[in-house]
Amino acid sequence: MGRWDYYNYTPSTPRPVKGGIKAEVKRGRAAKNWWAKQWNDVLEGFQLGARLSRGRAYARQGQVLSVEIGKGTVTAEVQGSRAKPYKVKIKVKVLSSDQWQKVTDLLAAEAIFTAKLLAGEMPADIEEVFARAGVSLFPERSHDLETDCSCPDWSNPCKHIAAVYYILGQEFDRDPFLIFKLRGMEREELISRLARTGPVDPGKGRETEAVHWAGELAEITPEPLPADPESFWAGGTVPEDLLAGTAVPSLRAALLRQAGDFPLWRGERPLLKELELMYIKAADYGLGLAAAAPERQQDTKLTPKEEMGK
Repeated sequence: MGRWDYYNYTPSTPRPVKGGIKAEVKRGRAAKNWWAKQWNDVLEGFQLGARLSRGRAYARQGQVLSVEIGKGTVTAEVQGSRAKPYKVKIKVKVLSSDQWQKVTDLLAAEAIFTAKLLAGEMPADIEEVFARAGVSLFPERSHDLETDCSCPDWSNPCKHIAAVYYILGQEFDRDPFLIFKLRGMEREELISRLARTGPVDPGKGRETEAVHWAGELAEITPEPLPADPESFWAGGTVPEDLLAGTAVPSLRAALLRQAGDFPLWRGERPLLKELELMYIKAADYGLGLAAAAPERQQDTKLTPKEEMGK
């Protein structure tokens, strides 16, 4: 590119995308959890300049079409100004088996680390544990990330790679175990190592609360549905006092909130927000049925199936 071409250069406009992965963090809103903030701080420290801001805009517009996170690798497709999406590859150095063993030994030595990791939370002091093991959890320099994009931009990382960086930060915010995966350790493998390495209680062994409850649930015998479909739709399996205690919950979608955000969400609004509206309508409908229950018990003309379609 000559000097005249440089001064007359017009930034390209990306093609509009439907169904892309949008970064939910808007202007003025930071990441929710410290580990996602740490990832963003790492990116800011790479001094990418305008490419980082353009990548942020791409992420917010939903230009990232797909993201696959593996051990030490990230592959993605980003829609730019050309018809064919650009292919992005990010490589992160994985820790060796011996390095991970040192890390898990140190983590298992303190019960608080294991407890928080089992609860799906990243312990606040975990970086110190990695440092004592002689390694780091997060990339420390831009050279720690090997990046490549099929776009013609001479800069590396380019805005397309920066957009994937931001989507990764959002996913790390949702699931901190993805950071471990990127460094070479799957969640199940990490939990298994902690369970084997940690101190053993002679009375209880290494049985976790999750395993205990899984056994309790396995012993529950499900009640079979009636063989007669007419009996089912006529309400034969519904107790008369089913709706007697119907009430609006103080916190809607509590189980969904506990599960966290949906991975790589592509909708215009967060999934939880959309489902909350459905919960509100379902609660209102349930309260209406409860209020009309005495009248409906006397009216035998409508079956529950007909009532739902009314």
